[in-house]
Order: sequence, then C-alpha cells, then structure tokens
Amino acid sequence: MTAIRSGRTESAVESAKHRAYGPGGTDEPDTAPSFAVIPGEQVQRALQGHEKRIVELVEATYRLHGEGRTVNPPSYFLRFRDRPASRIIALPASLGGEAGVDGVKWISSFPANVEAGFPRASAVLILNDHDTGYPFACLEGSIISATRTAASAALAADRLSRGRSAGRPTRVGFFGTGLVARYIHTFLAGTGWSFDEIGVHDVAPESTAGFRCYLEQSGTAGRISVHDDPEELIRFSDLVVFATIATEPHVTDPSWFSHNPLVLHVSLRDLAPEVLLASANVVDDVEHCLKADTSPHLAERLTGGRAFLDGTLDDVIAGRVTLPADRPVVFSPFGLGVLDLAVGTWVYDEVARSGGLHVVDGFFHELRRYG
Repeated sequence: MTAIRSGRTESAVESAKHRAYGPGGTDEPDTAPSFAVIPGEQVQRALQGHEKRIVELVEATYRLHGEGRTVNPPSYFLRFRDRPASRIIALPASLGGEAGVDGVKWISSFPANVEAGFPRASAVLILNDHDTGYPFACLEGSIISATRTAASAALAADRLSRGRSAGRPTRVGFFGTGLVARYIHTFLAGTGWSFDEIGVHDVAPESTAGFRCYLEQSGTAGRISVHDDPEELIRFSDLVVFATIATEPHVTDPSWFSHNPLVLHVSLRDLAPEVLLASANVVDDVEHCLKADTSPHLAERLTGGRAFLDGTLDDVIAGRVTLPADRPVVFSPFGLGVLDLAVGTWVYDEVARSGGLHVVDGFFHELRRYG
C-alpha cells in the first residue's frame, strides 16, 4: 500500500513551502510565498497510466480518514433560484500524515452544458500550505475529481468482491455513460479487471454511442451490448456502475437485483430506499453520505435510523465488517475532499519533479506587515 507522503524534492519545497517571518520581529519574510497554476493538460499527463498507484493512494487516504487524521467538514452547496438544476459545491478538507496539506475543491455542475457539447462539471482545486495557510497551487480540478472518484470505485469493486462466492464479476453494466463512467472503466482496466461482457445504458443515444466507441478503442473490452431497457441491463450485470446525473430515485424495484450483484452507486441518487433496504450497504463516510437527499439519506428518513448501513469502505478494508453473500452489495460514496487533496498533491509533486511547474511571479504582493 502506498503511504501518504509529499515526496517533494528540495526545489519543489522551495517553490511551494513558505517560511515564517525572520527572527527578531522583522516584517520581512525569508522567502516570499509562491503560487503555481497547473492546467488540465499537465494534470492529465501526470495521472495517465498511474491507475494502480492512484488507487493505492486513495486506499491510504481512506485509512487516514478512518484513523481520524483528516478534517473533512460537510460540503457546501451553492444553489440558484434562476437555475435550479445547477449548483456549485465547495469541499474544504485537511489531510494529515506526511503530506500535511489543506485545501478546497470548488466544483460546478451545470447539466445544460451537455446540450452545448461540453462536460457538465468544471472545477478547480486549491492547495494550502500546512504551516502558513498560504495557497501554493491552483489545479484544474475536474480531471482530479473524476480520477479520485474512479479510483475509489475501482478500490471498492476490488475490496467488496473479495470473498464473494461468485468471485470477481465478469459482466459489468454501465448505467450512465459520461466522463465519470469512462474514468471508472479506465481505472478498472488499469488495475487488472477484465470482463467477458460490457453492457451499456443511457437515456441519451449519442452518449451511448460515444461511450461504446471509447470502449472499442480502449482495446480492453469484451463483447459490448447496448440495453435500451434499464431492467435488462441490471439483470445482465454482475457489477453495476451507476454514473448518472439523476436528482431523485428512478430505479425502484428491488427484484431487479435478485441475482445479488455488486453495485457502485457513484451518482448516489438513482436507487429508491427500498432497493437499499434489500441490500448490504457500504458508504465512504456515514455523516457525509446521509445528507442532501442521497438515496441513503432517503432510506434513513424512511426507516428513522441507520441500521440499514453495514459500514464504511474503510471498515471493510480493515476487516471490521464482513458482507453477506445472499444480498446485493451497494457502495454509495459521497466523495471526500481529502481524496481530492491526496490526488492533487500527488499531481503537484509529479509536475514539480518534471520541472514543469508554472509559478505566477509576485502573486502575493502585500507581504510586509506594516507596508
């Protein structure tokens, strides 16, 4: 397992870490804080081909979170009266361990973007220095967000399928075929998964066609089948990946899951409470997941309690929870800001080591206390 660590070279430290004011009460800093901007191309280049390492990093971060060595307050939702379908979310967090970094992801979700031909989500990630609080980097965040989501899903697929009588799933169904679905498939393939069959369902035919084309070009797909009927897709699949933009449950019949598949409920609001109550349920963080009208939140409201939850992914990894073999297993991850920090810091270190860090000269101007 990869440990959480900064791994920074001395030059990276000098460009990112910020020294305290000098001795004797002088108002002159020893070294002026610096600020780097890392665009999406650099982010993608740093992450590409490192799926196994990123999944190990995500697992290590979950362990830190389980040990209480993180701060991960509730996400903050900015909503709009004139654009009710859209929102912008702030995910502040602090990551302990050797990395020692704080920060915030600011991610927007504007579904109408898809009609205009570009992605629904856009984001930036700000990294703050542990000792001074100064922000030292701004990274394009949508790729990092999709990466940490996909790595979390791949980790869950591995850990939650261990010990099941049916073994590793050989037929996967993607319910929703956007960018996140593509990243999840990439991470499954990049961490050793292979499937005899891949099923695809989406309400948008052009999205289905684009995802199928991606699968064919990836060279890692078995037989690909398109399912117009969502029930048919679910009953076909040993592993079901929900990656939609649904705002309320639309899959309501527990009998569709009577074959006890493993379900990666990444989009969080697809399943009716009745489906969850007929399943074993694992979340990434209980308090985070049971809010904002997620399917687990609706199940809590319906039952008046949380007994339907079996535990967290960290509980499963640590062996504190054993999942039943005679029910579907549903993983519902709300998405933790500490995962963005871990992946973002890893990207920063990689870019710094390559010598490609773009530092904005003089970004911080008023550095003398009294002018």
